Amino acid sequence: MSEGHVRKRGEKWYYSFEAATVDGKRKRIERVGGYTEKDAQRALRKALDEYERGGLTVKLKDMSVADYMDYWIKNYVEKNLKYNTRKNYLNVVNRYVKPYLGKYKMKTISPAVIQQFVNHVAETKLPRTGKTPAKHTVEIILTVVKEALKRAVYPYQIIKENPASYVDMPKYAPTPATTRQDLKIITYDQYEQLLACCPPADPYHMPLVIAFNTGMRRGEVLGLEWDMVDIEGATIRVERNMIQKGDGVYDLDSPKSAAGYRTITIGPSLVAELKAKRQAQMQMRIRYGSLYNESNFVCTWDNGNPVVPGYIKYRSRKLSDDLGFPFSFHSLRHTHATMLLDAGEKLKVVQERLGHAKMSTTADTYLHVTEEMRNDTAITFEDYLKRKKG
Repeated sequence: MSEGHVRKRGEKWYYSFEAATVDGKRKRIERVGGYTEKDAQRALRKALDEYERGGLTVKLKDMSVADYMDYWIKNYVEKNLKYNTRKNYLNVVNRYVKPYLGKYKMKTISPAVIQQFVNHVAETKLPRTGKTPAKHTVEIILTVVKEALKRAVYPYQIIKENPASYVDMPKYAPTPATTRQDLKIITYDQYEQLLACCPPADPYHMPLVIAFNTGMRRGEVLGLEWDMVDIEGATIRVERNMIQKGDGVYDLDSPKSAAGYRTITIGPSLVAELKAKRQAQMQMRIRYGSLYNESNFVCTWDNGNPVVPGYIKYRSRKLSDDLGFPFSFHSLRHTHATMLLDAGEKLKVVQERLGHAKMSTTADTYLHVTEEMRNDTAITFEDYLKRKKG
């Protein structure tokens, strides 16, 4: 591409330069540069720089952080990330980043300003709880800022380096290891209490039984369809995740990671439950006739409508209140994992069954809990011996 030229036409000076050929034809761009030759030369240099960088960079450089965050959400987050991640990132940007950092220009945002922002977030009490945010919350907020500004370096080429990469997390006191109470792990007796409250005709029954027997996540259980269930082979393929996007509105997405795609072996008790559910659905098709919703979901209401995440969340909270012990649907996943490990199953097997991308996630969450359970078992055995001797 040529360096361009300037010339005077009437009262104004114009600049021009040759752009890339299109369909083999040469294309020349000419614009008004100002009222003096010097203005035109300056405008030419700016136009050439913008053209060679793709046109958008110069415009973005003059953006505020608030406008850039909107651009990043629209052009990257919404197009590449999963629904729940998009929702969380948008919440962080609107609730934390834009109110504090939004007023700064992208080309002047510094590590010091971002460090002040992170410290401010960590020290500010939340109005609803009166407590400062948890360490994990602050980590997520800093991660969002780092990821956004990372793309400002490349591919957008707005800034030369990421100022957030120099920012440190505030110091937090060591937190105690997660306990069984923290994870809301339930006993088998408590599981039977849940079953007593949710007989087979109850729409909560099937999700309850599947989660307890497989450790599948709520969205994976509700996204399960019959083509993913092999009754004869006694396996379930996890391939879809149901997410709720509004009141009664749901969508099916892929699992959280590649490790989320997995095949889970199931035992005779769950196979029997699945057979009974399929038989019940066939009977309901006849009863409801044309009013039956012909979905392929395993977890459905009597009329064939799928059970959705919002209902499971509501019902789990109510069951916890009614039965008087801490419980959430995710308790079933934690309970399944700890029971397997306490029974002596290998950590790698449990990791793959749960769909964790890293074994460290499984180990960090459950190993110390199962050790606690083993200690409890030893104490129980000792108490038993004392009673026998007495």
